[in-house]
Amino acid sequence: MAGLSRKRLVPLVVGGLTVVAVGAGGAVWWSNKQKYERTDNAFVQADKAPIASQIEGYVAEVLVEDNQAVQPGQLLVRIDPATIRARLAQAEANAAALQAAVAQVDDKARLEQAMIAQRAAGVQSARAQAQLAAAELNRYGALAKQGWVSPQRAQTTRAAQEQAAAGVAQAQAALEAERQTAASLGSARAQTVAQADAARAAVEQARLDLARTEIRAPVAGVVGARGVRVGQYVRPGGTMMSLVPLGEAYVIANFKETQVARLRLGQPVEIRTDAFGKRTIKGRVHSFAPATGAEFALIPVENAVGNFTKIAQRLPVKIAVDRTQPLADALRPGLSVEVKVDVRENTGPSFAEVGTPAAQYARRGATQ
Repeated sequence: MAGLSRKRLVPLVVGGLTVVAVGAGGAVWWSNKQKYERTDNAFVQADKAPIASQIEGYVAEVLVEDNQAVQPGQLLVRIDPATIRARLAQAEANAAALQAAVAQVDDKARLEQAMIAQRAAGVQSARAQAQLAAAELNRYGALAKQGWVSPQRAQTTRAAQEQAAAGVAQAQAALEAERQTAASLGSARAQTVAQADAARAAVEQARLDLARTEIRAPVAGVVGARGVRVGQYVRPGGTMMSLVPLGEAYVIANFKETQVARLRLGQPVEIRTDAFGKRTIKGRVHSFAPATGAEFALIPVENAVGNFTKIAQRLPVKIAVDRTQPLADALRPGLSVEVKVDVRENTGPSFAEVGTPAAQYARRGATQ
């Protein structure tokens, strides 16, 4: 009987311990569920800077290697500048020639002003001659009527007066011609000045292209995806490499839409990645994406179909990494991580409140 009771007692004890263990585990799970929101659909990202050429030409030098750390302004690639230097010399010569043409037009304009003054003086002289001839005609005309002078003399005086009047008209026509010439020089100067400005712009463009033969790092980072080689012909816009700012990495965590209601800006986050084992990194909720990931897909999902099945969508949440953490600078974009958000802190605006002025203020405080 004792042996039989012992055989019955062991399963009861084991069952009881199992129930207690399951109950304790469930209690712990429920407690953690109330305190935290978790997801393993999260990845490290960084604002990579693609390095591309702004001009076309052959690569003369590549001065960086794969995975090399560079500083802002450091020379990365040099493109052969010979062709651009020749273009610059040609543009400078063209600009100098057009500037000389402008000076030549100015010289002609000054000469025309002198000619206009000369023609104006000629008009005054012709008018004086015409006035004298008119006075002579009046005097000899009166004498001819009284018979004191011969008709031939009167005719000669009339011819002189008409000749003087024609001289006035001729002088005025010459003056007007000089004025028209001066006006045409003004138009020619405006055209030449415009051509000279275009030539100077071509010089500046050639100088800018010459400076762009040296491609420098816009930001500090590590060289990645280096595809450029010496002797390669590059064109504007073609990516040659990327710079990854490792010290500015952040985490994008894709939470289910059933989880985001408890998330608030500024809530503390624990970040864990397989690359660092059990070591964790601290961070805070930075911002919420304006739409779910499906909305930004190359081919958006079309839900207006008859066989629709509701699936919980995921909303990307940006998590700012605490830069004081020892492992913050060691995060590499693309690493998968697990995040755990402490939802007990309710100081910041919630997902539903983001967009209000108070939320923007709280967001700035969370990123500082």
